[in-house]
Amino acid sequence: MTAPSPIPRRTLLGAALLLAAGLPCLMPTPARAEATEVRFARNLGLGYLPLYVMQDKGLVEKHARAAGLGEVKASYTPLGNPTTITEATLSGNADFGAAGVPAFIIAWDKTKGNANLRGLAALNAQPAYLNTNRAEVKSLKGFTDKDRIVVPSVRASYQAIVLQIAAEQTFGPGQHAKLDAQTVSLAHPDGTAALLSGKTEITAHFTSPPFQDQQLRDPKIHKVLSSYDVLGGPASFSALWTSAAFHDANPKLTKAVLAALEEAVAQIKAEPQEAARAYIRIENSKLGVEEVAAMIAHPEISYDLAPRGIGTFTDFMARIGSIRNRPADWRDLFFADIHDRAGS
Repeated sequence: MTAPSPIPRRTLLGAALLLAAGLPCLMPTPARAEATEVRFARNLGLGYLPLYVMQDKGLVEKHARAAGLGEVKASYTPLGNPTTITEATLSGNADFGAAGVPAFIIAWDKTKGNANLRGLAALNAQPAYLNTNRAEVKSLKGFTDKDRIVVPSVRASYQAIVLQIAAEQTFGPGQHAKLDAQTVSLAHPDGTAALLSGKTEITAHFTSPPFQDQQLRDPKIHKVLSSYDVLGGPASFSALWTSAAFHDANPKLTKAVLAALEEAVAQIKAEPQEAARAYIRIENSKLGVEEVAAMIAHPEISYDLAPRGIGTFTDFMARIGSIRNRPADWRDLFFADIHDRAGS
């Protein structure tokens, strides 16, 4: 047998130089690390209570550590307009967005085939009330051209879409936009202040807990309708979404966020008073703990991650042209992480 030929010195020198340069062709490629920070942009109110509890209790950080991700920083930015929340997720200023279900559906539709925003979970089901300071208004037919109705975002928010459904129910087929010209976009706290003052053109506010409850404490304010009346019963109010790129690049972190949501919902159900304290602390609210806890435990409100009543919105929104893509099933809008839930 002949001895193996010695490796030429020039070859050894070249390999040494490549190793010194750290070129990946001669080095094993390390696994790409997941994000060490996760940023949430959310709307305001008890419809987003799981995120308040997650923030207050550090639940994302807890579940990230349990998943072996080390120290992950979670930050939460409150934004009062669902369109702004969508823009934050698309611009890279937020990793997750949380807003009303119709705003999420519009975001899913507009980004289908590009950014591909999809839902991670629903957050809760709760009624939204259309309140007014005009005693003579008993239904939508009572509003005149001079009235202005506040919604979080014109033609895009949960309240705006429910108002369109209600308008069609009241005024007939094809009349869904009859009140659109009278709607204005304001965050819930600003709309509440304007309605209670009675000194502006704002005469009605389609809002959500706790703002609608605060308004109804004033004897000059009364409820015109509830979203549950319009939709025929409970339906998911809000949802949490992210891009396919973030979801797929951060599988462990995404699962940690979902686990944090699960724990937050369990805490809300088990300890509504402590959940109320979390909300009050983060909002610096002047509402009492017992008052907020009673809203959280209201029989019409439920905290559940399963999307409900999604088809009611998508069918209507596709029919009137608010979205171009009509999903065949609620699962088309959500990541597979929750496809085993009993959604609708």
